[in-house]
Amino acid sequence: MWFNPIMIWLARSPLHGLVSKQVMLITYTGRKSGQTYTVPVNYIQNGDQFLTTSYRQRTWWRNLRGGVPVTIRVQGRNLKAVAETVEEVDAVAENLMTLFRIAPQYARYYAVTLEEDGRPNPQEVVKAAQDKVIVHTRGIGA
Repeated sequence: MWFNPIMIWLARSPLHGLVSKQVMLITYTGRKSGQTYTVPVNYIQNGDQFLTTSYRQRTWWRNLRGGVPVTIRVQGRNLKAVAETVEEVDAVAENLMTLFRIAPQYARYYAVTLEEDGRPNPQEVVKAAQDKVIVHTRGIGA
């Protein structure tokens, strides 16, 4: 994406505070190429882990299957971490429910409405999960 280099620069700069509360960098090694890649991603923190979503058709997250060591840059700090993917639709939907409970404002980006009690509409969450994956990232020693 054309804006990735800009976001990477910004997240690494002294101006990182402009994006650090929503964007982190994940640096990983490609399984086939052996190259190092850095991807800016939106995240939600849930305790000691970071939840990230991606569209299934994107390919970057496939390098994280099975749990792999990564470096994340979050809120101006580099952390050693382990990232793993959640791909099964029911598990993705469950994780989306968690994400929307933590950050209900994100529901609209996934075409999910919130019920009167603030809970995400379960049927819409399952629909949203069809074309998404979740990446769980947890700092080592966290």
